[in-house]
Amino acid sequence: MPQDHTKEPGALLLEAGKYFRPGRPAPDLHSVRLTGGREADAFYRDRWSHDKVVYSTHGVNCTGSCRWKVYVKDGIITWETQATDYPSVGADRPEYEPRGCPRGAAFSWYTYSPTRVRFPYIRGVLAEMYREAKARLGDPVLAWADLQSDPERRRRYQRARGKGGLVRASWDEAVEIIAAAHVHTIKTYGPDRIAGFSPIPAMSMVSHAAGARFHSLIGAPMLSFYDWYADLPVASPQVFGDQTDVPESGDWWDAAYLLMWGTNVPVTRTPDAHWMTEARYRGQKVVVVSPDYADHTKFADEWLHPHPGTDGALAIAMGHVILREFFVDRPTDFFTDYVRTYTDLPFLVTLAERDGAWV
Repeated sequence: MPQDHTKEPGALLLEAGKYFRPGRPAPDLHSVRLTGGREADAFYRDRWSHDKVVYSTHGVNCTGSCRWKVYVKDGIITWETQATDYPSVGADRPEYEPRGCPRGAAFSWYTYSPTRVRFPYIRGVLAEMYREAKARLGDPVLAWADLQSDPERRRRYQRARGKGGLVRASWDEAVEIIAAAHVHTIKTYGPDRIAGFSPIPAMSMVSHAAGARFHSLIGAPMLSFYDWYADLPVASPQVFGDQTDVPESGDWWDAAYLLMWGTNVPVTRTPDAHWMTEARYRGQKVVVVSPDYADHTKFADEWLHPHPGTDGALAIAMGHVILREFFVDRPTDFFTDYVRTYTDLPFLVTLAERDGAWV
């Protein structure tokens, strides 16, 4: 069944475009037919044409914040290239250039993708029950409280999670439901029953600051994905007074020994991966811990490939060897001074008296 182009996003732009470009447009306006010679060259000329260049970056999860030239025509992004204008770091180490990756180069495709979420969506069964309750009670907070007080209706929308069934809603309705849920929860249980989630500041400082401030004002706890793994996010500010105060990727160049574990650098840190590959020319030893032969494994001098799910045992075994050989059997000043000064290890050891000794 042919698609009705008059109902799709950008329909007016597609319709107007047929008056401003050469050739014969298809009925759905998604293609143009040009016949031979110089006329057909318009495809290539138009593809790279632009009326201005701006600089930007991409808010993807790698937090690389690479600088890009964005070419724009009539307010529409046409293409992007890496902005090769980072300052030089000197002749004795690799430059930061080039910064960027294929995900960044394709980012404008996501901007105009038909699958991009542009409107709020609500689980269909929840929207239906909420609208009914609001029409009956006349107040958003009372409507939400009515849903929460009925175990059967509450289970209906909770069980629908993960099964699709989302329906488009207006911004006003979506914000209204969120606000009603907040007011009801605070009034019934207290603000500490609201747990907010935020990206890390490196992803979006505006989003993080706005969310953190809102939850602080209402007395609710604030969560991020930093709270989900390891003790780094908690221990780092407690011990050092700063969050994630660790060497940057450029410092890999200065290392004589590089252990890659839990990160496939050429894929997850594409703009920084060249330091890892270039440092090998200085004699750096590279060890990779990975259950599969991933992209970074081919750069390894030694490859440890534990079975999936056993890497935790490997890490514990390594820690046991270090603790046994350099803290118990043969205490070494270098190790004890380092962990005392630069790590949170003293906070992880609990001493208990047993048989006249502290263990």
